Amino acid sequence: MSVYWTRQAFVHWPYPPPVIQSLLPPQLEADVFEGQAWVSMTPFLMSRTRVLGVPMPWGTFPETNLRTYVRRRGGPSGLWFLALEVTHPAMLTARLLGVPYSLGHLVAEQHGGTRYYAGRRGRRGPRYELEVRTDERIRVARPLDSWLTDRFHAYSVSAGALWRTPVVHEPWPLSTGAVVRMEESLLSAAGLPEPADSPRVHLSPGVGPVRLGFPRRVA
Repeated sequence: MSVYWTRQAFVHWPYPPPVIQSLLPPQLEADVFEGQAWVSMTPFLMSRTRVLGVPMPWGTFPETNLRTYVRRRGGPSGLWFLALEVTHPAMLTARLLGVPYSLGHLVAEQHGGTRYYAGRRGRRGPRYELEVRTDERIRVARPLDSWLTDRFHAYSVSAGALWRTPVVHEPWPLSTGAVVRMEESLLSAAGLPEPADSPRVHLSPGVGPVRLGFPRRVA
């Protein structure tokens, strides 16, 4: 798949590593930065989506994922998705590899320096409403900025097997941001306790083209 990810927001919360480990399959362990594991909610727009070079009908649509950061012994670090909401039903085919996509009702809007996102899983599932403000452009990314955003592998489990999907794109152009308003129930629906700390926020105009390679069984 080739796609552009645009109008991207990252809202990150730190968690104790044992909390994250309890949500992972046995083939993976929680990745940590200075002793903390992290969970991120990332709403964005998919656009100019192509599969095997063929444009996907209605190829611009919103997606929101809730993800954490993992390591595989003897392999690269990557992402583990706790939940993904999307409006395009074709994306549900990734569930064959254990990627937890669900259909949702999603909004991703830009209003000057403020962005508004909202979503609900299905008709009565967990939901969120998020308004974030762009602050300062990050000229030189700090280690944690890169650690939270530049991940080039995604893991999933299907029929007991671990799969890795490579992801290739340039580094994210990032700005710092702040939450203006947020209500969400995605964290608790994923089995996470209420965060103990305020979130860290990154915003980006996006990256592309992003290339997602063929999944490979790794364990």
